[in-house]
Amino acid sequence: MVLAAVTKTPSYFSRYQVKYRRRREGKTDYQQRRNLIKQDLNKYQTKKYRFIVRFTNSKVICQVAYATLSGDIIVASADSSELTRFGMPVGLTNYAAAYATGLLCARKCLKHFDLDKDIPIRNTLDGEEYRVEDQDFNKTPLRAVLDVGLSIVTRGNRVFGALKGACDGGLSIPHSIKRFPGYDPNSSDGAYDAELHRERIMGIHVTKYMKKLQEEDPEKYNRQFSRYIKLGITPENLESKIQAVHDAIRANPNTPKAEPKQYKITRENNYIVTYNAKGEQIKYFRPKKLTKAQRMERVQMKIAEVARLASEAMAN
Repeated sequence: MVLAAVTKTPSYFSRYQVKYRRRREGKTDYQQRRNLIKQDLNKYQTKKYRFIVRFTNSKVICQVAYATLSGDIIVASADSSELTRFGMPVGLTNYAAAYATGLLCARKCLKHFDLDKDIPIRNTLDGEEYRVEDQDFNKTPLRAVLDVGLSIVTRGNRVFGALKGACDGGLSIPHSIKRFPGYDPNSSDGAYDAELHRERIMGIHVTKYMKKLQEEDPEKYNRQFSRYIKLGITPENLESKIQAVHDAIRANPNTPKAEPKQYKITRENNYIVTYNAKGEQIKYFRPKKLTKAQRMERVQMKIAEVARLASEAMAN
């Protein structure tokens, strides 16, 4: 018989505390979150903004938020599915989409604080490092810290594409070029290839891959880029499409208001019927319960209708 030491006694379990729900689900790193939202005591009630970047299987989500005792308050939000109305309905999770989403979120945030006219968007897209706090503007730019969540911050991660877009859009976010694509840590002076970073932002790496597949495996190209082909996006015009998205965001980043839905409500035989704009019936319900007198009246009407139909059948 093997003897084993008891390491977890009843007193251990009586003192055991269950982790927070989002910690158990693996969604939130609370140690990281505490460090991000911690504020100096001499800055009482001064909001500490976070630029939040999250990735799903289908889109990129960027938000500017600050923490309160009752929960986070979202100041501005943008996701890559909004790029569809700017002319790019595909490739919504790549580096180029992350940059455009960060750019869109930054402009929405500055619009919220009425800073969009005082802090213009950066027009030169060359991949070089850009810090809005180093520029001379009429107003102080909005400062935020990057919240990457559970993402592994390796060099070239798409998170830093969204960061670059937000910085070019006018947000002041402390960062270093050491995590951008194109930075060489092995060089003595830490060389940074801005042109390589620009290629990622403009989707040129996708263009090169598309051309490679076209030449080596056309069947795989047709399968993997079927949505691109259907929408008429080719390796030759992909870069111009992404440039058009940036121009459209610069022109008007605001989300258009949805048109109010048109409904037609009618009353038919003591029922309320609702039709949509296409004339399709979408609701059919009785507004209230009938009284006994109304039910008896309906029964008599049905009996009279049956008697009439019977008499007409006998006459024929």
